[in-house]
Amino acid sequence: MPLLWSAVPERASGAMKAILRFFGLADPPESVDRPFTPPSDAPTVIGPGITLKGELQGDGTLTVLGQFEGDIVLNGALHVGPEARVDANITATAIIVAGVVRGNLSADTRVDILPTGSLTGTVKSGSFAAADGATVKGEIWVERPATVPERSAS
Repeated sequence: MPLLWSAVPERASGAMKAILRFFGLADPPESVDRPFTPPSDAPTVIGPGITLKGELQGDGTLTVLGQFEGDIVLNGALHVGPEARVDANITATAIIVAGVVRGNLSADTRVDILPTGSLTGTVKSGSFAAADGATVKGEIWVERPATVPERSAS
């Protein structure tokens, strides 16, 4: 029996998988379909049972396991735990949500909504992924980071 050629070119395989995931017909990428594990190296943790209101700014990783309301500006990653509630405008390098987040999110690299996560708001990021079971309501803008063209020395 002769070999059958694939109807989909090999280079289109990644795009096809993304479309199938979008319609719920394929498994989500492994990076999103995992339970929440707080980073062990997070220098700042808002623990369970803690409610904080205001503005947070800084460098490094922040993990929220309690409640936060206000603005967060980080030069690092934000991790929102499964029992956490965050009502904030957030700017960070990466945002990983396993709890409830309401607000405008802006991430340089990625926004991941884990299976227990819920997001209501606007997302602007270089990459966005939501796992099976995640809830997302709002606007999503996926944009490649702007690159500055190099100037030639003349």
